[in-house]
Amino acid sequence: MPQRRHVARAAVSGVAATALLALAAPAWASSTVPLHSAHQGSTAADFQQQCADTRFADRPADHDGWHFVLPGGPSAGGFESLTLTFNNGSGTVDVTVPDAADAYPDALYPAGQNESRLIHAYLFTPAGWTLVDGSATISGQGDRFNLSHTCAGQPTPESPTPTPTTSESPTPTPTVPESPVPSDTPSASPSNGTGGGGGGDDDGSLPVTGAAATTMALVGVGLIGGGVALVALRRRRDGITFTS
Repeated sequence: MPQRRHVARAAVSGVAATALLALAAPAWASSTVPLHSAHQGSTAADFQQQCADTRFADRPADHDGWHFVLPGGPSAGGFESLTLTFNNGSGTVDVTVPDAADAYPDALYPAGQNESRLIHAYLFTPAGWTLVDGSATISGQGDRFNLSHTCAGQPTPESPTPTPTTSESPTPTPTVPESPVPSDTPSASPSNGTGGGGGGDDDGSLPVTGAAATTMALVGVGLIGGGVALVALRRRRDGITFTS
């Protein structure tokens, strides 16, 4: 009987201790907290550099390393996930931590060896990105999370545009037609004396050939005939008669 009483007392004591522990450890609901406003718009190159951080050892040389931390002690709980917005120079990119399916290496780490709370978040992004904003889902009652330190990488230089190997055909130079050189020998006019379809540069004068020579001959014959008629008329007046 005494032994049974001791066991019953021990069981009651154990139940009471468990109840007290349950009351002492509050059950926190998940909450969402923002990125510290002072860290919005940061670049890795302009933030506090700590490339000696051993968790940056596997960072590619052309990537920036980011370390985020959840302050506030046990009441803040730990990270469940982070959503970070970056500007890559062409637009915004949303990155979730942790996410093994995307192209950005990341991981969550506990506060210490004896701590299960995940209060450290690491992320690698292509070098040169700007941290625009972010939020985190946590298991406690923190009010924000911080960007702790960074390690800047070197952006990969862009490859120059290859020069085409085939030579392009030169653009043809327009040829200006030369004015025809006038011949020293004038061309003969049509035999019928009518002019052809002359160009606009013709000044109207005709060379002394062809129709012009014929005209001059007719004029000469007319003059001679007129002279003979005058002589005949004069002789008739004078009563002189010619015999053959």
